[in-house]
Amino acid sequence: MPSRLVAEIADVSGLSPALVDRLYALHGRCYDGASPEHFRADLAEKRWIILLRDGEGGEVRGFSTQRTVEAIVQGRAIQALFSGDTVIDPECWGEQVLVRAFCRLIGRLLAHRERPLFWFLISKGHRTYLYLPTFFLEFWPRHDRATPPFEAELVRVLGEARYPGEFDPERGVIRPRGPHDRLKQELDGSARRDHNPHVAFFLERNPGYRDGDELVCVADLDPENLRPIVRRAVRAAMAEAREAACAR
Repeated sequence: MPSRLVAEIADVSGLSPALVDRLYALHGRCYDGASPEHFRADLAEKRWIILLRDGEGGEVRGFSTQRTVEAIVQGRAIQALFSGDTVIDPECWGEQVLVRAFCRLIGRLLAHRERPLFWFLISKGHRTYLYLPTFFLEFWPRHDRATPPFEAELVRVLGEARYPGEFDPERGVIRPRGPHDRLKQELDGSARRDHNPHVAFFLERNPGYRDGDELVCVADLDPENLRPIVRRAVRAAMAEAREAACAR
């Protein structure tokens, strides 16, 4: 059955107050503990938002906030795509529209990159962590290999820069000190999937996830590190972005 959802990549600065209110309400369907002030502050620092609508111009059924950050890691200048809140109405779980829109955003960034580009993902639930083995050949941390020195330093630099005083470098986990959100217990589902080695690893590395702790993860967004179906989508988006730039 064709997806009923339609994805739109929009600038956060262009969101109306009424739409932000609806996004916060949707967030509250999946997470406990969030405050409207914290939600709005976190949203305001992002550059883009992927909106999932119920048909063209329809009600928003999901969203994912994004921005880029710069860092120097072992003397190398890098850029990272930082993914913040990602929320999908549980009634729409299983849809792949968000994945395709995320590939379009990656392709746009890669088409004009001037330095290595990485994904900077913070994961407070196993479903988010599972994007890593779904998208990438190499990602960190992972259950079957120790994190290499460069990627370990990348995790530390990004975690400490974005979450000073809350990032635990020993475990690579963010432990929020102030008000923070946490996945609703009835939406967890990890106990039914802990036979999966990726899920088991996430639960071992981030045992405080039910309290809102988040595991810091990274992956190289170079197309050669993407799984074939994702690589094709990203390369198509890169070509489209380059053609659009030439036409201007």
